Amino acid sequence: MKSVYLSFIFLFAFYNQLLPGEADASPEQVVDTEGKKIRADTDYYMRPVPTTPCDGRGPCVVGSGFVLVARSANQTCPLNVVVVEGFRGQAVKFSPVNPKKGVIRVSTDLNIQTSLKTSCSESTVWKLDAFDASTGQWFVTTGGVIGNPGKDTIDNWFKIEKYDDDYKLVFCPTVCDFCKPLCRNVGVFRDSNGNQRVALTDAPYKVRFQPST
Repeated sequence: MKSVYLSFIFLFAFYNQLLPGEADASPEQVVDTEGKKIRADTDYYMRPVPTTPCDGRGPCVVGSGFVLVARSANQTCPLNVVVVEGFRGQAVKFSPVNPKKGVIRVSTDLNIQTSLKTSCSESTVWKLDAFDASTGQWFVTTGGVIGNPGKDTIDNWFKIEKYDDDYKLVFCPTVCDFCKPLCRNVGVFRDSNGNQRVALTDAPYKVRFQPST
C-alpha cells in the first residue's frame, strides 16, 4: 500500500512539472507596432511593410493600408478588400476561433472584420470569394460571419503567421477536420485597372499592426 502511495506522489509531482512547459507551448502572441499584445475585438490598422525603404532621394509613399471598395461601377456589394497607397487604411478587428480568448496568437484561426459601416446588406467580415476564372485568382471579399467554426464557414477563417520580424496573413483554415481547404499566403494581385486586390498568393505579404489610438 505504501509503495502505491509513493508512486502516486511521484506521478503527481511529475505531472505538475510538465504544466509550465505546456503553457509555454501555446502559440506565440501577436504584438502591435508598440510591442503590445493584439487584443481580440479591438481596432488596429493593418499596414503593409514597405519593400523599399525611403532613402530621401525621391518622393516617398507614406505607407499603405487595407480598405473596402465597390466591386465595379455596376456592382457595389459585396465589397472587395484592396490595398491603397498613401493611406493608412480602415481599421480591422480580429476574433479568434475560441471567443473566450482575449488575445490573438499566431497560427490560430480567426475572423477579420473591417470596422466600417456600409450601405451593403453583407457584413464587413472578410471571406474568400469564389474562384475568378477570368484572372485565375482567389480574391478576398466581404460577407463572412463571425464564429460558428465548421465546414459552412470555412471561407471566413484566416491566420496570422510570423514572418521575419513582422507578420503575414495566410488562408489555411483548420476549423473543419474532414475538409481539405486551400493553404496559401494572403497578398495582393494588381488587376487590369491597377487595383491592388487582396488575394491568395504564393509570395508572403509582410504586414504590421498599428493601434488605432
